[in-house]
Amino acid sequence: MNVDATVLAGLADVRGWQEDFYRNLHQHPELSHREHNTAAATAKRLRGFGYDVHEGVGGTGVVGILRNGDGSMVLLRADMDALPVREDTGLPYASTVTAMDANGNAVPVMHACGHDVHVTCLLGAAALLAGARAHWHGTVIALFQPAEEVGDGAQCMVDDGLAKLVVHADVALAQHVLPFPAGRVATRPGPVLATADSMRIAVYGRSGHGSMPQATVDPVVLAAMIVIRLQTVVSREVAPTDPAVLTVGRIEAGAKSNVIGDRAVLELNLRTYSERTRTKMIDAIRRIVTAECQASNSPKDPEFELFDHYPATDNDPAATGRVRAAFDGIFGDRVGDLPLQTASEDFSDIPNALSAPYCYWGIGGIDPDTYHKADLAARVSEDIPVNHSATFAPVIQPTLDTGTQALTVAALAWLAP
Repeated sequence: MNVDATVLAGLADVRGWQEDFYRNLHQHPELSHREHNTAAATAKRLRGFGYDVHEGVGGTGVVGILRNGDGSMVLLRADMDALPVREDTGLPYASTVTAMDANGNAVPVMHACGHDVHVTCLLGAAALLAGARAHWHGTVIALFQPAEEVGDGAQCMVDDGLAKLVVHADVALAQHVLPFPAGRVATRPGPVLATADSMRIAVYGRSGHGSMPQATVDPVVLAAMIVIRLQTVVSREVAPTDPAVLTVGRIEAGAKSNVIGDRAVLELNLRTYSERTRTKMIDAIRRIVTAECQASNSPKDPEFELFDHYPATDNDPAATGRVRAAFDGIFGDRVGDLPLQTASEDFSDIPNALSAPYCYWGIGGIDPDTYHKADLAARVSEDIPVNHSATFAPVIQPTLDTGTQALTVAALAWLAP
């Protein structure tokens, strides 16, 4: 029996507590930076496995360290936070939690992105590795990150001295449950997740009565012209072979139907895979908005604010090749190539701060039969709930088994003798 199989032989014992842990975590989600109960439950489990546990890193982050002789230092990461979404899955363990958001509003809370899967799988991998220390050597760092959904949890851990706590990592590994068949695993070298930026733009007009538009500069018309012209940024200024997305997600203007206001605010979201394309798009947006304001005779220059930045996730080719080889040996034909994802997250802030190569992959969470039927009917987009949906509900198995195995064998690619 090889090392991977020996370590994974403990999966049946892990599964005994893991499924109940998952149901409880799904039923009791917590918003970003408020993952207190999740962090406490995670830390308690890690201590029980024999890890040296550090709590409160970056607010609610947890870092468990298991030293097992000389060898590589492998960091495994899971994110913990949930979303302000009202669950509509119909599951017997569905969330009915409400909480106060950062603005003091009462909101429903749901693990609509699968972070409960991530936490549970990493705890399972931590248990398997702790229970088979005779078969590997090195150091395992099990990191549970807060606030991925607001894009600053990883950086909060970095700013709180993560590098002093961890010191070094030879590789960082992370995964995400995605809407493809459970039991499957997929990764890719190079770009995986997009850089994301949000931009807030204020444009100015001259207010007046709706019956006398000639005496005004209408910011609503100005905003409308900007929205139309921005559609050409991706279609005419970015190469068709260079994926990019520009979405105008919000417009706010006016207070009454017969009043022309003096200001409009637009909020945009950009997704790119290179700094060059990101810079080109931001410059184009500024140029177009400024020109449209001049064309409308705006009395004041537009104002631009960038916020909610997410870094790119760009897998190290060598590390990814090593992970893929480990996956091939365990999962066989259930391993595939992960399509380029236009979603974004902040995982890479952690390995970048530690100067560590990293690999990020996806695991399926959808019942295989359900997915297959939707695929045959060409209705995957219509019938398969995606992350952040109120009906997103990964099947417990084989999702947890697959995610636990994936983290374990990926880690053993560096830890095994």
